[in-house]
Amino acid sequence: MEIGIGALTTVIGLLCTVTGLVIGFFTFSRNRDKDVKNDATESAIIRTKLDNIGQSVDSIRIDFKASDQRWTALSETVIRIDESTKQAHKRIDQIEKKGES
Repeated sequence: MEIGIGALTTVIGLLCTVTGLVIGFFTFSRNRDKDVKNDATESAIIRTKLDNIGQSVDSIRIDFKASDQRWTALSETVIRIDESTKQAHKRIDQIEKKGES
C-alpha cells in the first residue's frame, strides 16, 4: 500500500493544523489565566488605596472636629476676656473721673 506524496502532504498539513490549534488553545488558556490574576491584583491594589483614602478622610474629619471644638473654646475665652477688659476700662474711667473732681 503506497501513500502518495499528495496524501502524505495532506496528513502532515492536518497534523500541523491540529498541533497549531492545540498550542493556540493552551496559549489562550494560559494568557486568560494571567489576565484574570492581573485583574484581581489590580482590583486588590485599588481597593487597598480606596480603603487608605477612606481612613485618611475619617482621620481628617476627626481632626477637624477636634480643631473646631478648640476654636469654639478659644473664641469663648476671647469673648470673656473682652468683656472683662471692657468692665476694667469702665472702672478705670470711673476712678479717673473721681480723681479729677
